[in-house]
Amino acid sequence: MNPFAFACFTPHGSEVIADLSQPDVGLMARTRESMERLGRDMSAAQPEVIVVLTPHGLRVAGQFVVADSEVMVGEVEDHGGVVRMVRRVDRSLAKTIAEAAKNQGLPIALANFGTSAGPLSILPLDWGTIVPLYFMPETPVVVVSPSRELDFAQHLAMGSVLAEAVVATHKRVGLIASCDWAHTHTAKGPYGYHRAAKELDMQVLSLVQANNLEAMAEFPLDWVEQAKPDGIWQALILAGAIPHRDRKIELVSYELPTYFGLLCAGVRGA
Repeated sequence: MNPFAFACFTPHGSEVIADLSQPDVGLMARTRESMERLGRDMSAAQPEVIVVLTPHGLRVAGQFVVADSEVMVGEVEDHGGVVRMVRRVDRSLAKTIAEAAKNQGLPIALANFGTSAGPLSILPLDWGTIVPLYFMPETPVVVVSPSRELDFAQHLAMGSVLAEAVVATHKRVGLIASCDWAHTHTAKGPYGYHRAAKELDMQVLSLVQANNLEAMAEFPLDWVEQAKPDGIWQALILAGAIPHRDRKIELVSYELPTYFGLLCAGVRGA
């Protein structure tokens, strides 16, 4: 069973947002149009809460992290533009996810800051969360961060736990896997060039189109390190949350406007 009202893969490059893309507003125009479409699809699904899987949130070595503050606040700044965002947290769902993970023996941290409740209970929103949420309906959120110290099988298991928690809440829940892909496509980028970047992105595209996300768990770790994607871990959580038999994936777009790959796809029940 697919317990999610709507799910999607989104990138999180800041220039996807037009206000952050000056002077070249056309740089990520194709992806921007795809994000607007995914936002409309998410809005049509009428979620009460959106779970965001982000690689750039609060990190605790060797543990998944679920944000459990009253609110999350952050901003993204680029090319002289600023996008600020405040979102309330669905703390009931956050706690249910953490409890389900503990029951399955998965290492997980339920994170807060400042005070246990009230207006000073605030955690930061990162760009991996703000950029996709900019295009989505304004709802409460639950932000989940993976751990690269944990193996791929544990990320699939975390997805299963997430689905279990969503079923237990009886809420309409949206799911975003916030993923940029290989970061070594060009020598001009901050991570340099490696031929593995194109190889990995083309393999990811093939697996998305074949609805075979689970196969990413077989990627050799040295190959992953050479290509430097930041999407595999979130993709595997989504794969565990919505198993192959219960999902239908529609690839919306892929483009490579800079040094990292941008992919948009919608995920619905089979």
